[in-house]
Amino acid sequence: MRKFDIQRPKEDLRQTIQAKIDNLNKPKGSLGRLEELAMQLCMIQQTTEPVLSHPCHLLLGADHGVEREGVSVSPREVTWQQMINFTKGGGGVNMFCRQHKFTLKIVDVGVDYDLSAVEGVRNMKIANGTANFLYEPAMTAEQMDMALATGAELVDECIEEGSNIICIGEMGIANTSPSSIWMSLMENIPLDECVGAGAGLNSEGIRHKYDVLKRSVEQFHKLMGDDAATEDAIRYFGGFEMVAAIGAMLRGAERKITVMVDGFIMSACALAAVRLYPSAFDYMVFGHQGDESGHARMLKAMGARPLLSLGLRLGEGTGALCSYAIIESAVRMVREMNNFDNAKITKYF
Repeated sequence: MRKFDIQRPKEDLRQTIQAKIDNLNKPKGSLGRLEELAMQLCMIQQTTEPVLSHPCHLLLGADHGVEREGVSVSPREVTWQQMINFTKGGGGVNMFCRQHKFTLKIVDVGVDYDLSAVEGVRNMKIANGTANFLYEPAMTAEQMDMALATGAELVDECIEEGSNIICIGEMGIANTSPSSIWMSLMENIPLDECVGAGAGLNSEGIRHKYDVLKRSVEQFHKLMGDDAATEDAIRYFGGFEMVAAIGAMLRGAERKITVMVDGFIMSACALAAVRLYPSAFDYMVFGHQGDESGHARMLKAMGARPLLSLGLRLGEGTGALCSYAIIESAVRMVREMNNFDNAKITKYF
């Protein structure tokens, strides 16, 4: 498996950063999470004057073999149809990228449809969807490495264009299924507490989905053993868009830029990334807690505190994109607020 060299931010500047935040002309701690977020951004960038430059959003699309088992209310053709829709500016992700001035990169890493002639879709296809993990591993070891490398390559490209903050979203019908399994395996949480409605399953649909996933996990343990490693679970159940997202998160952390994490699926990818490289967590900003069953518990298990909880369950990275304004506010706070001395205000603490 591809290796990454991820180092935690150096601690040398922490006290200096904290002193600057504490001396802004406000009661100490009165800007709450903005102060914590400003500290994180300053630590990532190793400066008391953080900036946000050329934000990029990676929208990764792929299909899942397990969709054939009826675990999603949406059919697989919705994946390619939405990918084309995104090129026309008609998706939720397009709206938020325009609002917050993100460069949007729409990338086919494994859609089960030929999008090569569609202008606006980057063709980095690994295969036409993964295998059905009810019966066999979703991908080979070589395909997993390709997906990780694809995500890393996209991040390098963003950085070369001047980006120091990336957001990652997904488009892949049935990808709540591997997300639920990863959550269960990596956090030792009963599977039934991790399986939700996805795009809108009813109670009978959820029961069917749980049954399929339960049998898939049993097959995994038979083939891989009870002591299978994190990378085994990633390869066995993951989608190409999900593993590419892990590669992007890890490369972003390796290159010391801020990585914005979206809802349930991207949080599952972040969980997998952090299980592989715990230091990657320091570079992640969790944008949104969605309504999918188990998401709040997954975030808590990681010690992640999302900036927003708007009831969104669209995916595509939309929840994280909505949180960008808060990240901007944290940067403006630490850069633009006056301090007590300059404002000639008595410091009363």
